[in-house]
Amino acid sequence: MNQKPKNKHCILFVCHGNICRSPMAEYVMKHLVAEAGKDYKYYIESAGTSDEEEDNPVYPPAQSKLAEHGIKCQDKRARQIVPEDYANFDLIICMDDWNVRNCQRFFGGDTDNKIELLMAFAGQRRIVSDPWYTDDFQTTWNDVLTGCQALFKYIEDIDAAAK
Repeated sequence: MNQKPKNKHCILFVCHGNICRSPMAEYVMKHLVAEAGKDYKYYIESAGTSDEEEDNPVYPPAQSKLAEHGIKCQDKRARQIVPEDYANFDLIICMDDWNVRNCQRFFGGDTDNKIELLMAFAGQRRIVSDPWYTDDFQTTWNDVLTGCQALFKYIEDIDAAAK
């Protein structure tokens, strides 16, 4: 994204390599928003704190788990966070504490309080299970779905209160 879209909630999901958890969150959130007919007011992406998976597709087991739920992500390619992301996104949602620390270091802090753990929106100060090490994509799916549903409700509640 070159510039923040006007009048949209801009959300960036972040994990280490941008091939498992953060793209799963990106596409789950896009799916939830579209199902609610609210995709016109959201801009959603994902990125990694590392460049080691740059331009790689979503990890096949993650693609399969999304496909089980009718969600496609074949066009997604991994990218690393860039300095402009802090200005261009309203929320930078991380999958674990390491991602939070890496984002804060990369962006030179978090003066606007944009960086948060996904599971915090579900009232849980914990990480999203990392399937790269466990090969447990079902637990990751459960975490991502719970976190994204809570995040969507959080944003919609703020919008409703602002009216």
